[in-house]
Amino acid sequence: MTSPHDPARRVVVTALAGLPFISLTAQTSDSGDVQRTGSRTLVAYFSRSGNTRVVAGLIHRTFGTDLFEIRPAQPYPEEYLETVEQARLERDRGYEPVLEAKVSNMATYDTIYLGFPIWGETTPPVIRAFLSAHDLSGKTLIPFVTHGGYGLGNSPSILASHAPKAQLRPGFSMQADQERQTMEQVTGWLKQRKQRTE
Repeated sequence: MTSPHDPARRVVVTALAGLPFISLTAQTSDSGDVQRTGSRTLVAYFSRSGNTRVVAGLIHRTFGTDLFEIRPAQPYPEEYLETVEQARLERDRGYEPVLEAKVSNMATYDTIYLGFPIWGETTPPVIRAFLSAHDLSGKTLIPFVTHGGYGLGNSPSILASHAPKAQLRPGFSMQADQERQTMEQVTGWLKQRKQRTE
């Protein structure tokens, strides 16, 4: 588990403070595919709350990569607890959701930075769907992961099994659990307020 004074987290937060606020979503054509910048490196990511999107944007700007946001065709619920339940059911059933779009020119990339949050101590179902939909044979696959204190979970084995011919490299992992902490803190505060009024 990463401490609140983690040096990597401090670097990311410091870098963000110096950046102008711009859209980090993938620029896509009408077909939903990445508009090419000529890079042989792709940053593909899935982000629900925005934490993974921030890391993806930093990698994209640092290396001048192409950028692709992975999205399910049917978006996850806005409500956090509903998303948690849906993801649990999908995980338990081995379900891989249909993707909103695929990277049609995947063969042109040598390196894929793949970003995602850890959900239920594993990769989100939409990431398994992305890996199943794309041939990453011979490509360098570098994960970057945000999590709520659970670390990488079983994501290394999921990546290895869903992209067996990719060259899996060690990646980046960072605790980024503001949403869960916020819910716990607000719930605790509301319980205290309720007890005072009874």
